[in-house]
Amino acid sequence: MLEVSRLTKAHPGGNPLFADLSFRLAAGEYVAIMGESGVGKSTLLNLIAGLEAPDSGTVTVAGQRISGLPDEAASRLRRERLGFIFQAFHILPHLTLLQNVSIPLLLLRRDEPQRAAAMLAAVGLGARLHALPRELSGGELQRVAIARALVHRPALLLADEPTGNLDPVTAQGVLDLLRAEIRANGTTAILVTHSRHAAESADRVLVLSQAGLLPSAP
Repeated sequence: MLEVSRLTKAHPGGNPLFADLSFRLAAGEYVAIMGESGVGKSTLLNLIAGLEAPDSGTVTVAGQRISGLPDEAASRLRRERLGFIFQAFHILPHLTLLQNVSIPLLLLRRDEPQRAAAMLAAVGLGARLHALPRELSGGELQRVAIARALVHRPALLLADEPTGNLDPVTAQGVLDLLRAEIRANGTTAILVTHSRHAAESADRVLVLSQAGLLPSAP
């Protein structure tokens, strides 16, 4: 499902984030990536999604090389195959929660409002379908972003600190939901997190550093 080959990326000033980074994930694998602040965990997700260009190396998603694709083709691949939970929520302020979560479905011309409503219910917001984002807390907006990322059943889910703004009980519920959706849909998933507890929801934990992407110590 995902192949990263000899990926290299440096800071604008020239200091390397990582170099010659290579790994593969099969369909249905769920991996957590941890590491110190500044090692490039969020940048790696952006490179995988084709939102940033690598200095060298390639990223292949579902048999398509996303690094170097024309913008329109890369956008189509993201719409059809990827779900992305950003640290910045990117919730549209003038749309209701139901409309926000429905966006991935509408972009794919899938009229499934019941699926969007079900995802909001799954993250504990089923009674607020028609609320506007300004009426929600930061933690609630995070849950909307999670529902939106999962609603179209992506083949590859990229989650950047998805529980960072949530209280422990809600965070555990979100982790349980992520795992259930991943299992039900055969989704390949990468979870970037500082939380060891969150990371333990994944099948395996890797640590990113300038030395590469290595298995976490027990």
